Amino acid sequence: MMGGGGVTNFGMAIIWFILFTPCSYVCWFRPIYKAFKTDSSFNFMAFFFVFMAQVGISIIQCIGIPGWGNCGWLATISFFNYNIWIALLMLIPTLIFTATATLSFIALTKVHNFYRGSGGSMSKAQEEWATGAWKNPHVQQAAQQAAMGAATGAMMPDQQYSNTPKYNDNQM
Repeated sequence: MMGGGGVTNFGMAIIWFILFTPCSYVCWFRPIYKAFKTDSSFNFMAFFFVFMAQVGISIIQCIGIPGWGNCGWLATISFFNYNIWIALLMLIPTLIFTATATLSFIALTKVHNFYRGSGGSMSKAQEEWATGAWKNPHVQQAAQQAAMGAATGAMMPDQQYSNTPKYNDNQM
C-alpha cells in the first residue's frame, strides 16, 4: 500500500490468512497425521497433492512475479529504485516467503523419503482407495439401503405413487 499498491492486496492478505489457516489444517495437517497414524498410502497421497500445491504457491510468492502480489524478490529488488524504506519493509515478507518455500520443500522431501522407505507407492494408495471405502460400515449400510430401495421400487412401480389421488373422468 505504501509503495503505490492498492488496498486490494492488503485485503486479500487478510482473506488469505482467515481462509488458509483452517484450510491448511483440513487439507494437509489432518491427512499427514492420519497417514502416519494408520500408515495409509491414500492419506499420504492426499497430503502430497495438497502440500505440493502449497510449495508451488510459496515459490511463486518467493519469486514475486509482478502483478501476482507485491512481495517477493523481483518486486522487492525493483522497489529499491523507487523507495529504499519501502523496499526494506518489503524485504521482511520476502525473506519469510523464502524461508517458507525452503522449509516446505524440505518437509515435503523428508515425508516423501519416509513414505518411500516404508514401502508406500501409488499402486498401494489406489488399492486402499478401491477397497478401503467399502470396508467402512457406514458406507456399506448406505449402499445396501440404496440397493434395497432401488430393488423395491423396480418390483412395485404402481405402489410408488400410491399417495397420488386417482380421478374419474367425471371429476376432471
